[in-house]
Amino acid sequence: MEIDRNATATKGDLQDLKDEILTTTKGDLQGLRDELKGDIQGLRDELLEAFRDSQTEMLRAFYSFAQSADVKFKETELDDIMLRQRLTAVESRLTEVEKRLHLPPAA
Repeated sequence: MEIDRNATATKGDLQDLKDEILTTTKGDLQGLRDELKGDIQGLRDELLEAFRDSQTEMLRAFYSFAQSADVKFKETELDDIMLRQRLTAVESRLTEVEKRLHLPPAA
């Protein structure tokens, strides 16, 4: 069917064209909207996964730090205990010396 480009268009023809354009445009926009919504959801999911991965790596780093700090604290506690034992031994010996020499105890 050949279209006569010189034929007069009626108001009905223009309304039909307008309706067709609106319908097509609405469909196209709805499709774009759905596609965009899917893309946004995908980006959201990727971002959440990246956040979770970052949290996991930070927790691992803190855990490693806590382990090494715990070892150092235990070593310090042992050193403190050993030093106190040696100091107690020295104080006992000093007390014995003071008793033998009949010196008054040091304050």
